[in-house]
Order: sequence, then structure tokens, then C-alpha cells
Amino acid sequence: MKHIKIAAGLAHVNYGRIADVVKEASEAGVDYIHSDAADMHDLQNMKLMGGHQIIDAIRPETDKPIECHIYTISMDEMFIEQIKEAGANMLIIPAEHFIGAQLAYIINWCRERGLKVGLTIGCYAPLSFVEESIYDIDRLHIVTHGVDETDGKDNWGWRRSVPDLIKRARKMIDEKNPTCELAIDGGLRADNMDKLIECNPDVVVLSSAIFKDPDGYTAGVQKCREAIDTAAKKYKLQ
Repeated sequence: MKHIKIAAGLAHVNYGRIADVVKEASEAGVDYIHSDAADMHDLQNMKLMGGHQIIDAIRPETDKPIECHIYTISMDEMFIEQIKEAGANMLIIPAEHFIGAQLAYIINWCRERGLKVGLTIGCYAPLSFVEESIYDIDRLHIVTHGVDETDGKDNWGWRRSVPDLIKRARKMIDEKNPTCELAIDGGLRADNMDKLIECNPDVVVLSSAIFKDPDGYTAGVQKCREAIDTAAKKYKLQ
């Protein structure tokens, strides 16, 4: 059975207890720590803060790879150097803002520092944004949440278009860059992942499903791990 990795997303957490949050999630068995950040352009309502200061603070608390997922319209070598020095292992940026020569520089800056690179397909962004860059990235990261079943804050559902998008992304990766991870992120909980796990992702990013679980962080990880493994076995994923 395929081991689909869990990335603990630091979007819906108590940043005043960030060290304890990361330590417990790591010990509960997550595979990655996913540090969400934003420049206040795309995600003004969430105002996420997960850049090099946060990564530097949590690096001593976990032996798991840390990925910096930033929603931004610009990227420079200084930011990449800062997160690398802080202990990040991967930079993930939005595909809709990074097409062309700028992306080539970013990929090279990351490679020079031993950082992996991911591109995000955001809400309603087309898969075509990564047709050229798919050969040279380490993660294709699909944001799955949408407009239905949401309170606009912590709890979101996933878009009806998402299963088709994930299937097409899986096909693209398998044909062009099989070493690239396929991740799904947003609106995912233990009770609604089955149909998306069927589409064969490699990584599932979970935030409120873990950190808002009424039984605690460890229980949240365990519930999601069980749901993912049950679906992987059900659909005979290898």
C-alpha cells in the first residue's frame, strides 16, 4: 500500500505556542511541517505569517522537512537565502504569479542552496500554468478548497472541479516528471478525503483537521492517517 505523506499546515494554529504545536505534530507522525506565509496581497483575510522567523523558531523542535508555502507576487534571492539559513527544505510559490524568466532564476537560486521547489495551482488557476516548468520542479501543489461548504474562516470544503484537476495533474507528472510530488491542500478532513485520495496524491496538507480537532493535535493526526490509509488500501494505491 502506498504511504501518502501528511504535511501539517501551520495556518490554523496558536502561534503563541508554535514550538509545542510543531513538536507534538512531529511526534504524532506527520511527514512534513508546512509553514504557510503570505505577503498580504492574495490572502488579506488570513494574514498568514510563516516566513524565515517562524521557520527559524520551529527548526529545533522537529526533525521533519520544513516547507515554506508563500502566497506572494514577488520573490527575491534574499528571501530564499533567509528561509534556507533558517532551516527550510522546500519553497512553494504560486504558479499564477511565477511564469517565465523570473521562475527560471528562482529555480536556480533554490538549486544552488539545496532547496526543493514547488509550484501551487491556486483556486481556479489552470493546470496549463505548469506545463513547461513541470520538468524542473519537485512539487506540484494543488489548492483544493472552494466556494461550497465553507464558513469563510477555518472550515472549507473542496471544489467540485478538483478530482478532475488532480487526475490530470497525476497524469502530467507520471508522464513528464515522475519524481515530482503531487500535493493536495485545503478543505480536507478525515471525513471528506476519500474521493481525493482515490486520485492518487503523494502528499496531503492538513491544518484545521489536525490543529482544530476537539480531541487534540495527536488525535487529529491519527484520525487523518487512518482515513488516508483506509482510502489508499480501498483504491489499491501503490
